[in-house]
Amino acid sequence: MNRDGWLADTRTSYDTVAVSYAYQVRGALPEHQYLRTALALFAESVRAVGNGPVADVGCGPGEVTAHLHELGVDAFGIDLSPGMIDVARRDHPGLRFEVGSMTDLDLPAASLAGLLAWQSLIHIPDEEVPTVFGHFHRALRPGRPLQLLFHVGNESEWKTQGYGGHPMRVYVHRRQPEQVATWLRDAGFEIDAHMLLDPGGKAPQAILFARSSPSHA
Repeated sequence: MNRDGWLADTRTSYDTVAVSYAYQVRGALPEHQYLRTALALFAESVRAVGNGPVADVGCGPGEVTAHLHELGVDAFGIDLSPGMIDVARRDHPGLRFEVGSMTDLDLPAASLAGLLAWQSLIHIPDEEVPTVFGHFHRALRPGRPLQLLFHVGNESEWKTQGYGGHPMRVYVHRRQPEQVATWLRDAGFEIDAHMLLDPGGKAPQAILFARSSPSHA
């Protein structure tokens, strides 16, 4: 798969749906107890190692970034879509948001006290995931927490519209937690736990808790 092609399609798709997506997710987090609990655990882990900057990679309109900030975390958001970043800056003017790609993460080595990627890996092809996790490990300080949220399954879906019927051109990749954990270990992470959400439902998700190992060759 051509990287420039799928990255451009993903960027354009989320530029197109940014406003309607933000409208649909605004205020939804309080309705999801397990997601709030996972964020609270992540924030506690960041504080336990001395705090510091935390990147919300694939932040979209910034709802999770803002929630982390409310939990006392120095969080900032990164997203591939300039349209999403515009919405995040509009809705959360006191926070930092910037355009960037997890496939070429422009952050200094060992600069982060934590990294979170919620529902943003779902558009990354399998062959690119090890590169992404390598960037995550490089940017994190040793022993710092990583949290991922992703769709669970064994297939990929070609999505042509969404969030109010707007046109999109993205693959949605569903993966098993064991596969994601293997990629993480190969990149130098240690796995602490994973949690399945709605395991018997139509759209199961997983939250994976990990931390960067002290050293990785």
